[in-house]
Amino acid sequence: MMQKTDPVAQADHVAVIMDGNGRWATARGLERLKGHVKGVDRVREVVRAAPDYGIGFLTVFAFSTENWKRSEREVTGLMNLFKRYIRGEAATLDDDNVRVRFIGDRKPLDRKLRSLMDELEKLTETNTGLKLTIALNYGGRDEITRAVGRIAKAAKMGMIDPADVTEQMIGNFLDTSDLPDPDLIIRTSGECRTSNFLPWQSCYAEYVFTDTAWPDFTVAELVKTLNQYRSRDRRFGAAVAK
Repeated sequence: MMQKTDPVAQADHVAVIMDGNGRWATARGLERLKGHVKGVDRVREVVRAAPDYGIGFLTVFAFSTENWKRSEREVTGLMNLFKRYIRGEAATLDDDNVRVRFIGDRKPLDRKLRSLMDELEKLTETNTGLKLTIALNYGGRDEITRAVGRIAKAAKMGMIDPADVTEQMIGNFLDTSDLPDPDLIIRTSGECRTSNFLPWQSCYAEYVFTDTAWPDFTVAELVKTLNQYRSRDRRFGAAVAK
């Protein structure tokens, strides 16, 4: 097993597509929301363990722009679950020196949830430990579209010369402007697609797709995944050294 804080094995920024909650519950004869509740337990465990394994930034995909297509019962249950998580975990996250921020389009979310998100960000904004980013009503294409809109508006106002637009500038207009690109992206539950998650930021990320459903993704599973990451040679387009 990988030792804690092994510098060779560190992936500073790990992002997770937490898939399989509903299928996990259905396979056990439970309603889908029970799987999401179990999934919250895993978030709690992984957040607490992440710094021990050299993870400085953890980004979790909680709700996508496409998830509104699910049943009204499930969506309502998820929104209530997000509220309970924020209320229940705020003090612990602050005590653990975790800084929390949210990415995604907040406008479609209800006022109470938006208020809780703002309060949690404010509460933890000076914390210096793990940087936890929660993608809520997030879609990669939506994020890029919103960024392009802001750039176009700035250009129209004469604040930006279109000739000066660079990759760095575009990155500065994204929701993740103050985050490093992810080193490792994990997707649970056997699906092998990226599902519109961090498409701009992930261009050089390593991916691990695991069959384990998110409610079963223990810290031991995280360690196994980090070991896979450690075995890879990240060259960023450079040739293999002879």
